[in-house]
Amino acid sequence: MTTATPSGRGTDTARHTGATVWLTGLPSAGKTTIAYALAERLSGEGHRVEVLDGDEIREFLSAGLGFTRADRHTNVQRIGFVAELLASHGVIALVPVIAPYADSRAAVRERHRAAGTSYLEVHVATPVEVCSERDVKGLYAKQAAGEISGLTGVDDPYEAPADPDLRIETHRQGVHESAAALHALLAKRGMV
Repeated sequence: MTTATPSGRGTDTARHTGATVWLTGLPSAGKTTIAYALAERLSGEGHRVEVLDGDEIREFLSAGLGFTRADRHTNVQRIGFVAELLASHGVIALVPVIAPYADSRAAVRERHRAAGTSYLEVHVATPVEVCSERDVKGLYAKQAAGEISGLTGVDDPYEAPADPDLRIETHRQGVHESAAALHALLAKRGMV
């Protein structure tokens, strides 16, 4: 059964329901790890799923953008556009991207609302002390050594979501438990 969305794009609602799941949080919070764990489970269940990794997007879609507030906003809007496009075509788009500013995330949510596309905001709420201990990419060490500046949550702002659809505390639960909590929310909302 194919139906038309408000934008005129056709979707196959009998087989696939798309959605965007935006995982926001500090660097090394666990966003990408959770996204890939959930993607594996969803794919195993027969869902069409894509992970829009922030590092890959910066390399291929947003090359040339810096880390000013304006550039970060542009990056988030580009990712939001791609995520909504995928979701409107029956793909579950998992987006583990910091998106430090509330207004940028609100604009992405509004794009989805206007298009009639399902959207969830998940705050991976890991304290900065835990993130700096994990330091997956060595960013906290580089910032401490004065090699970089503008690290989100340290010397650049991070506006935590006031009312996310789900808050995950990775310092209190493991990857599989976190992915399971997110899967349960998707099921509760009728997205899987």
